[in-house]
Amino acid sequence: MTDQEVADQSAESEQRVTTLELFFDLVFVFAITQVTGFLADHHTWEGVLQGMFILGALWWAWAAYAWLTNTLNPEEGIVRIAVFASMAAMLVVGLAAPQAFGSAGIVFGVAYFIVRVLHLVLYAIAGRGDRELMQAVLRIAPSALIGAALLVVAGFTDGGLRMGIWAVALAIDYLWLLVSGMRGWHVSPEHFIERHGLIIIIALGESIIAIGVGAAGLPIDAGTISAALLGITVACALWWSYFDWTVFVAQARLREAQGVERAVLARDLFSYLHLPMVAGIVLFAFGQKQTLAHVGDRLDIVAAFGLCGGLALYFGAHVAERLRIGGGWGHGRPTATVALVALIPIATFVPSLVALALATSVCVALIAYERLRYPYARAWIRSRRGAFSMEEASHIAARRGSDPDGLPPSTDQSG
Repeated sequence: MTDQEVADQSAESEQRVTTLELFFDLVFVFAITQVTGFLADHHTWEGVLQGMFILGALWWAWAAYAWLTNTLNPEEGIVRIAVFASMAAMLVVGLAAPQAFGSAGIVFGVAYFIVRVLHLVLYAIAGRGDRELMQAVLRIAPSALIGAALLVVAGFTDGGLRMGIWAVALAIDYLWLLVSGMRGWHVSPEHFIERHGLIIIIALGESIIAIGVGAAGLPIDAGTISAALLGITVACALWWSYFDWTVFVAQARLREAQGVERAVLARDLFSYLHLPMVAGIVLFAFGQKQTLAHVGDRLDIVAAFGLCGGLALYFGAHVAERLRIGGGWGHGRPTATVALVALIPIATFVPSLVALALATSVCVALIAYERLRYPYARAWIRSRRGAFSMEEASHIAARRGSDPDGLPPSTDQSG
């Protein structure tokens, strides 16, 4: 390894999230709350699909900027002003989100197009002097421009045609990276881990906001308090499942990978698999709002899907992440995912507060199972906070007769 490669690797590993990135994320916080509100106001299967389309567009724009600020310092020179302009455009996107499939479709599309164009401009600045990075930016430019332009076109249509154009636009964005490849992209593991961990916290914050919004104007009685306490318990379990040790396994795996392999892994684990995590939290927040408003009534199937299906989607993404790392299916999280899916029809036959209690019990049981089943491996992972190799972690798991979700099987094990 040359001195320059060592210096580049050191710079990547030492990069941290800046205050401007956190400031930028505030507009994304607002946009997420708008999606939850959209779901509450469009309480149908079509509304759920439209809400997920909006979230998918917002997520891809945010992910694009996460990759950007992983490459250049957003707080210096003209870049700072361009990021501020992007924030302003993203704020308009958030304002228009509730009517993205209605009267504000054109406004949403134009503002979103500006967000994507500014991203390409900033990446062109970052790519100066780096031929491979500039080539990578040029490879994604068609998808960014075509996908965003289609959303502008969609604003001039309505009904099924608008939905179809949205589907094509999102498919272009999400599939393009699979076709164009990841050569030329740079990834700082610590920065990527921290940035996406913070966005999970932002999404969890939305589930807590949903408690406050859902309880607004309601009597503070035993039912409301119980629903609120169950909701915060679920939020705590979701935080625990992500930040207790899983995040450190992903960090260790990302640090081990180099070059194109690292970029591909970052794309899969974060740009792709973190979307269903965020979507699951948003869906749960929607279901929780419905529960708070009607604690003694039964949920309809759409609200039940949000409440239990959203949690299943979240844990299902964890299972997919484990598979992508190479750790197999695991036990606890697949079981929790299946149990939560099975609760969807049950939630329509019991009072909504009981349905929330059942979903909460699954989440708590999962955390308790992992805490009691894998005490040594979990403590070993947490004590090193990502500063270990996957081979070391696998040996520890094998030696102690445990295999926590996220660890690949040890090469010492024969079966």
